Amino acid sequence: MRKRATVVAVSGALVLSAFAVPAAQATGSDSHNSIDTLKALRAAVSGKSAYVGETAADTGTPYALDAKFTNVKINNGFPIVASTSGKVTVPVTFKVTHGADVDVTAEDTELDLVIYRGSSADPANFLLGDDYPSCTNTTATVATCKGTIDILPAEELYNADATTWKALGYIVDWNDVDPYTDDEIDLTKVGYVENDALGTTKLQRKSALTVNAAPEPVKKGKTITVTGKLSRANWDTSLYGGVSTQSVKLQFRKKGSSTYTTVKTIKSSTTGGLKTTVKATVDGYYRFTFAGNATTPAVNAAGDFIDVK
Repeated sequence: MRKRATVVAVSGALVLSAFAVPAAQATGSDSHNSIDTLKALRAAVSGKSAYVGETAADTGTPYALDAKFTNVKINNGFPIVASTSGKVTVPVTFKVTHGADVDVTAEDTELDLVIYRGSSADPANFLLGDDYPSCTNTTATVATCKGTIDILPAEELYNADATTWKALGYIVDWNDVDPYTDDEIDLTKVGYVENDALGTTKLQRKSALTVNAAPEPVKKGKTITVTGKLSRANWDTSLYGGVSTQSVKLQFRKKGSSTYTTVKTIKSSTTGGLKTTVKATVDGYYRFTFAGNATTPAVNAAGDFIDVK
C-alpha cells in the first residue's frame, strides 16, 4: 500500500493525522491523499467540520486563490487500460495560469490533479498519483506541470470503474500556516482554488485473445478447426474472465505476406469461447481479432501457422 498524508478538519482546524507526511509540501514531493485535503478545504470554506458538522466561523474561511488549470491531458489522450495486478502509471500534463503573487512551486503550496468517477462531491471512486505533480514556472503567471496517476488494480478498481472518469485540480497556498499546530488555524491566511471538469478519460479492462488452428500439418482441401478465447480483466475477482457474445473476426495471412485479410466474423460464446472451421488452401497464419468496445480495448491474437501439404 502507498503511504498517504491525510488532512482532516477537526472543530474547524486543519490538522494532520499522526501517520502522515506533512500536508504543506512542495509540488513533486512525497506521497499524499488529495481527496482528504479536498474534503477538509471544502468543509472549511463552508464553515463546517468535515466529520462532525460543527460550526467553525471563528477560524475564518480560505480566500479564493487566483489560479486556474488549463490544457489538461491524461495518458496522452488515450484510454487507460489496466490488468488485474501490478501497477499502471498514467502520465498527466497541464498548465496553471495564476496571479503574479502566486507561486505554485513554493514549499508551502500544495497542488494536485486527480481523476474520479461519479460526483466530485461524493465520488464513487477516485485515483491519484503517488506523488504531487512537478511544476516549472515558464513566465511570471504561467507554470507547466507534469505528474502521474498511479493505479493498483487489485486494490483500487472494480468492474464498474470501466467507464468515463473526470479530472479535478486544486491548489492550496498555506502561506506559512503550520498544519501541525495545536492551535486554531486562521484560515483567512490560506488560499484555495478548485477546478472541476477539466477533462475526461476512459478506463478499460485489459483484454486477451488466443487462437489455435488444427490439425497441422493438414492436406489441402481438408477442414481446419480454429479455436480460441476472448477474455478480459475482472477487477472484482482479480482474474481474467470470458467476454460473451462479442463479434470477433477470423483473419488469414499467407506465408511470406505481411497483410491479414478477414475470412469471416463469428461471435464468442457465453464463456468467451471461439470456434469455427475453414478449408485448408495454402500455408499461412490464422488469427482472431477483436475491435474492442467502450469497456474493453481492441486486441489481436498472435498468428498460428498452418502447414498445408
